[in-house]
Amino acid sequence: MIYYVIPRELADEYYEAFKQRFADVEGVEVIIDRRVAERRAGQTGGGQRVLRDRRRRRAGGSFADV
Repeated sequence: MIYYVIPRELADEYYEAFKQRFADVEGVEVIIDRRVAERRAGQTGGGQRVLRDRRRRRAGGSFADV
């Protein structure tokens, strides 16, 4: 399924036109973006996304010669 997403601000102008344009195309659906705010905006940390490295750090030292 392919979703053709139209921003809420442009929905009045473009929604019906694109809905008609893609009416005969199988697997395409025209939708209006319903979001009003960023989901992360209300979280602690000032809305900044923190990226962390989840990989384990390598142990120091070296392998013994066999």
